[in-house]
Amino acid sequence: MQLLIIDALNLIRRLYAVQELRNPTAQAAQIATSAALIQAATRLLHQFKPTHVVAVFDGAPTGFRHHLYPDYKAGRKPMPSALADHLPQLQQDLWTLGIDALLSDTDEADDLIATLAATLSRHGKSSVIVSTDQGFCQLLNPHIQLWDHFNQTALTAALAQQKFGLNVEQLVDYWALTGVSGSNIKGVPSIGPKRAKALLTHWHSLDKLLIAHSQDKAEQTVMTHKDQALLARQLVKLVDDIELGFNLQDIRYHSLTNHS
Repeated sequence: MQLLIIDALNLIRRLYAVQELRNPTAQAAQIATSAALIQAATRLLHQFKPTHVVAVFDGAPTGFRHHLYPDYKAGRKPMPSALADHLPQLQQDLWTLGIDALLSDTDEADDLIATLAATLSRHGKSSVIVSTDQGFCQLLNPHIQLWDHFNQTALTAALAQQKFGLNVEQLVDYWALTGVSGSNIKGVPSIGPKRAKALLTHWHSLDKLLIAHSQDKAEQTVMTHKDQALLARQLVKLVDDIELGFNLQDIRYHSLTNHS
C-alpha cells in the first residue's frame, strides 16, 4: 500500500498566491484556485497511484506549542480572507476527486501528518508527504518521502543528509540550535547553521552537548541558553502518536474508474 498525504494549506496557499496575482477580483482568484487545486491533485493521484489518500488541513488555531510559547508563529502573515472563505469549497473540490479532508480542533496539521506517516512506517508501509515544509525532513526514512509538487522533486532521507550535512535524526537538534524563523522559534543566540552543524558533527546530539564540560565558546553559549534550546526542540519536534480516531479503510482511495 501507499498513502499520499497532502499538506493541504501548504499547497493551497501557494496556488492561491499565484491566482491572486493573475486575477482581477477575489472571486475570480477563488474560482481559478479551485481549478488549479483540482489540476494539482489529479496530477498527484496519477503520479503516485496511491491506495490511500488524505488532505490534512490546519483546524487548530492554538495548540500545545502556543501554550508552551505564546509567540509561536507570531508575525506570520494571516491567510487572505477570500481564501479562508473559499476553504469549504476547496475541500469539496478534493472530495469530488475521492480525497477526504482531515482536520482537528486541537492538533496542528503537521502533527497529524507526522502521525499518519510514522504509524505506517512502523508497520513497514510507505507514504508520500506533499509539502514544501522542510520540517517534515525529520520524518524521512526508507518508508517516508517528501514531495515538492512545485519543483517536481522528491526529498529522501539520503538527499536530506546531503542537503544538511547531518543525519535525519539530528535535524530536530539542529533546528533547536538555529531556531526556525518562519515559526518565530528562537534558537541559541549567535549559533547559525554552520556552527550548529559543527557542534552536532562533534557531539552528535544536543543532549550530549549539554552534559559536556567544554571551554569552547560556542558550546558554552549553548550551555548558557540551555532552556531556550530545549524549548525550541520541543516546539520543532513533530508529534507522531496522536489518537486519530479513524482507520486506514476510511481513507482508501477509490478513483472514478473504480466506480464505473
